[in-house]
Order: sequence, then structure tokens, then C-alpha cells
Amino acid sequence: LTGTLVLSVFTAVLGFFQYGYSLGVINAPQKGTLTPPADTGEDLTTSPHILTMYWSLSVSTFAVGGMVSSFTVGWIGDQLGRVKAMLVVNVLSIVGNLLMGLAKFGPSHMLIIAGRAVTGLYCGLSSGLVPMYVSEVSPTALRGALGTLHQLAIVTGILISQVLGLDFLLGNDEMWPLLLGLSGVAALLQFFLLLLCPESPRYLYIKLGKVEEAKKSLKRLRGNCDPMKEIAEMEKEKQEAASEKKVSIRQLFTSSKYRQAVIVALMVQVSQQFSGINAIFYYSTNIFERAGVDQPVYATIGVGVVNTVFTVISVFLVEKAGRRSLFLAGLMGMLISAVAMTVGLVLLSQFAWMSYVSMVAIFLFVIFFEVGPGPIPWFIVAELFSQGPRPAAIAIAGFCNWACNFIVGMCFQYIADLCGPYVFVIFAALLLVFFLFAYFKVPETKGKSFEEIAAVFRR
Repeated sequence: LTGTLVLSVFTAVLGFFQYGYSLGVINAPQKGTLTPPADTGEDLTTSPHILTMYWSLSVSTFAVGGMVSSFTVGWIGDQLGRVKAMLVVNVLSIVGNLLMGLAKFGPSHMLIIAGRAVTGLYCGLSSGLVPMYVSEVSPTALRGALGTLHQLAIVTGILISQVLGLDFLLGNDEMWPLLLGLSGVAALLQFFLLLLCPESPRYLYIKLGKVEEAKKSLKRLRGNCDPMKEIAEMEKEKQEAASEKKVSIRQLFTSSKYRQAVIVALMVQVSQQFSGINAIFYYSTNIFERAGVDQPVYATIGVGVVNTVFTVISVFLVEKAGRRSLFLAGLMGMLISAVAMTVGLVLLSQFAWMSYVSMVAIFLFVIFFEVGPGPIPWFIVAELFSQGPRPAAIAIAGFCNWACNFIVGMCFQYIADLCGPYVFVIFAALLLVFFLFAYFKVPETKGKSFEEIAAVFRR
């Protein structure tokens, strides 16, 4: 590890920190923003249905932005270079956060929804550019560990947004616009730090053919090491890339050669989002309230702490155990937790102590998510495909992830109102389907070459 490498990786993952902050921050100001301040001239007698719609839109337009921009990641990364691309897209984050920060001065619902959409555009681009840059600047021996740091950045963002969302800090009627817009500070910090980061040597060598600049960048990242060994590796990669034709998104779906891998890539994304985890992140305070917890916000922060701790543990687990076994264990654990949560919420009116069952179930749900379904879908797609089809596969997997995020954000509140305490039965049923699919269809990718993985699919 060198100082420049640490700075570069830290700066890049600030993009994922903002993604996490945007996921978690929406939990606290729910009540404040749903009742517009009198001085904005907005209708204060709006029906609960309209308010639910406004709120669901505020939550889910974030995902619409991510869906739209996830397809342009490869193009912008290749056109501008990794560092310049991250610099340019950061402007979106700053604009989005300004719109939310100024929500009290205009039609607050519209400004929040617009701000969330623009921030989503940024997060969609960032969630593709950051792993690309981090994997390209990391030495081979550290690539796995540094590659999982973006998940840690997400959960740190969620935790900080939950702490700042406490009533006596920023989660009150006066301060909520500042709370919503505060990740703009991380965007500004990232903007200035990116000016100090070297461009990806792989991009310089493989895409642009600038050998001397690639060597210079490697020397900055590696210290006094001789760059020739890595340059030779890049040359090999360049030749492989040249020999393998780029595969379009259309070819990915029409060619029988890729069909199995595409189905697996999409299903792991669907199972990550439809597992019910975002329902917990977006609405956990609300769930704790229903479970009869006196101080639901503190319980939500407890979830954030547990989330962060187990993400650190999963960084070490992923390289020790296989991807497949962790994924299966996580899904089964979440399934059992969802059933326990439902039992706790249903029997709450009869037994007061059932609130503890619901709470423990929520904590276990989050722990099992971070063991497998949380981190694995982000990087298993890259392991399932070789150089030619990989960019197209990552684009459709990213789009699928954001689309599912949108559906959960938009529909959960309505389904929760309709189903009451039985809402997590739906997620339990889905988790069972995902577990069975993973058991029969998801291959183990740890330590395997693309040829070996392809052979598994052929069987």
C-alpha cells in the first residue's frame, strides 16, 4: 500500500459513500417533508394518499436516475478517462444536493423529487465508474480486498445519514433540507481530491496506448517498484481484448452461448433488491414504530451499526468461503428472519414481548444480507463473463439492479398499507424462490477461470 493508492481508492469510494447516504437519509425526515411548511403556499390539507405518493416518488426517483445513467457508464469512462469522468459526474451530485438543500424555499416536494432524481443520475454513473477505477489501480494481490470497500462505503453512508437524522441533530422540521443535501459536502471533497489522483494505468495503456504515461501513473501508485511486470500483464490483456470481439447488449440476449450466464447475472441482482433489504433501509423507523419500540430512530441506527460491522466481516469471508455458499447461506438466513419478523408483527397485539422478536429478526435480516446477497452481486457479474461480453453484461446488470430498487421504493409503502403486518410474507416467498434458483443455477466462481465457469454452464 502506498499513500497515493490509499488516496485514490478513498477518493473513488466517496462516490459509494454518497450512494449509501442517499439510501439511508430518506428514512428520518419522512414526517417533516410530508407536512409542507405553511409559508410555501402549498396545500396543507393534502390527503394521505397524495402524501404517500409524494413520499414514494421521493424515495424512488433516486432509482430512476440510476436506471437511466447506468447504461452510459462504459461510454463516459472510455471517452473521458476514469478520473475525468468521476470529476464531471460529480457536478450532478452537487446540483442534486443543492436542490434538496434549498427545498424550503420553493415547492418542497418538487425540489426534493428533482434533487433525488439528479442525485440518482450521479449514483448510477458513480456505481459503475468507481469499481472500474478501483480494480484498475489496485495491485493484483489487493484487488479483492480493495474491491469490497465500496460496500463498506455504502453502509458507512447509511449509518452517518441515520445518526444525523436524529431529531436533536438534523432530523427535525427546521433542519431536514440540510440533512437531505449534506452529501454535497462529500461530493465537493471528492471533486477536489480527484485533482490529486493519477489516471488508471490500465486505461492509459490498453485504451489509449500511452506507454510512458501508464508507466508514470504506475510509479506514482506503486512507489519505487519496477512497473515492467505490470506493463507486461497489461500487454497480454490488451492482446486478449483485441482478439475477443466486443459483444453488444442485443447479442448478449440473442446468443445461446451467453443465455445461462445472463439469466444468473440478472437473477442475483433481482434477489439482492427484492430480498426486502431496501424496505428495511427506507422504512425501518416506521417498522420499529409498528413493533412498539419507544425510540425507533435509535433502533434504526443500531441496524446501521450492525450493517457496518458485518460488512467488514464479509470482506474477509468472501475470499475464504466460496461466493455460492455465502450467497445461499445469506438467502436462507434472510428467509427465516422474514418469517420471524412477520410472526412478531402479527402477534404483537397479543404479546407485548413480540416486539423484541421483530427487532431481533430485523437485525438478523441485515446480518445475513451482508454475508451474501449484499456484496456478491456487485462483483460476481464481472467474474461470470470474459473481456468481450463483460461491459454489456455489467450495464444490463446495473440497470436491472436500479429498476428493482425503483419498484421496491415505489410500491413498498402501498403494499405495507395493504398487507399490514403480513408484508414480509411476500419477501419470504421471494427469498425461497431465489434460494432454489441459486441452489440449482448459480456456479461457484471463486478461483475459477472463465473457461471453467463456461464449462459449468454448458453442463
